Amino acid sequence: MKKTIADIPIRGKRVLIRVDFNVPIKGGVIADDTRISAALPTIQYASRNGAKVILCSHLGRPIKEEKKAVEKGIPFDRAKFSLGPIAARLSELLDMEVTFVPGSPGNGVRSVVEGMANGEVCLLENLRYEAGEEANDIELSKSLASLCDVYVNDAFGAAHRAHASTVGITNFVPDAVSGFLMERELKFLGQLLSAPEKPYVAILGGAKVSDKVPIIVALIDQKVDRILVGGAMAYTFLKANGYTVGKSLVEDEMLDQALEIERKAREAGVEIVLPTDHQVVDSYDPLNSRKTIPIDFTNAGLVGLDIGLETVELFKSKLKGAKTILWNGPMGMFEEKPFDIGTIEIAKAVAEATKEGAVSVVGGGDSVAAVNQTGMQSEISHISTGGGAALEFLSGKRLPGVDALQDK
Repeated sequence: MKKTIADIPIRGKRVLIRVDFNVPIKGGVIADDTRISAALPTIQYASRNGAKVILCSHLGRPIKEEKKAVEKGIPFDRAKFSLGPIAARLSELLDMEVTFVPGSPGNGVRSVVEGMANGEVCLLENLRYEAGEEANDIELSKSLASLCDVYVNDAFGAAHRAHASTVGITNFVPDAVSGFLMERELKFLGQLLSAPEKPYVAILGGAKVSDKVPIIVALIDQKVDRILVGGAMAYTFLKANGYTVGKSLVEDEMLDQALEIERKAREAGVEIVLPTDHQVVDSYDPLNSRKTIPIDFTNAGLVGLDIGLETVELFKSKLKGAKTILWNGPMGMFEEKPFDIGTIEIAKAVAEATKEGAVSVVGGGDSVAAVNQTGMQSEISHISTGGGAALEFLSGKRLPGVDALQDK
């Protein structure tokens, strides 16, 4: 177990908290503040216990995006990667002023930090404006460490990256501990790895099988009872099994891998459940061509964009009696109505199974958004902010941002 912010004295100390505020912002407006809200308990604890609270986060990949724009000869709007709008939203959520500190973590930032009173909160500018962040640069690590007496990592979603703000800084501070969100993520995800109560059902969606191979293999090795496969990744499995999938998204280079996964699952006694029907459009005339058909009836020009209601009922039946549920990835093109129906119905089913006694863990942006859209966040045991970090953790990989923290 890792030490948390509650295990050390912080009153009067400068506490730098690495948060994960990598949230969608469109036109300066935050589209989903789930990750901001998830960090509130740690921020509030530090503030109420008299610390000078310095927050830092990344947002997107501005340096890489700028390089792409320059190569294409198109304008680049650096301001869209600023954390300014997040500071404003955080002020509303905390019901107190959060000072936004633009610029690099140098002398200007240091003077702001030194002028803070106990309990005050500030937010530094996007860490990824600094080239040294993703490079785990020693000078940037030292610069960040010089701002604080205590380092707290509450950014589980960035814990799989060895960056200056997640790993490098820990070499230059006396205390490096976890926040409450990090603690909660490790507790629930660790439970899935060590002692999940059976029956254990995993629901996996999203676009690509290749993104999910490590977690699928790990789940089979862990003897999960069944894996429900939705989203575009299902079409790779379906095509590998001889179905016509039209122009639906398929990773042709993964067909043999899909069959190997199914073979491995059969040998382990793990049931893999694929969709039986889906919502499709005609790729040659997509407007007004939406219909729901059995998988078997898919013609060459059709594109599958969501699971059908028959599959929804099939998946619900496979969730009955489950004691542990892991869900990662949407069931269809969730961002486009009405192809969000399958994902929303699965969100409701997972919430219902939780009410009936299952421990449920939901991760992945669209899966979390679906739960939020149904208003059933409180019905889910744990909503993970981890994304790729959660998948790597559940695949058995070590996370450098976690390993760098002090043990109890």
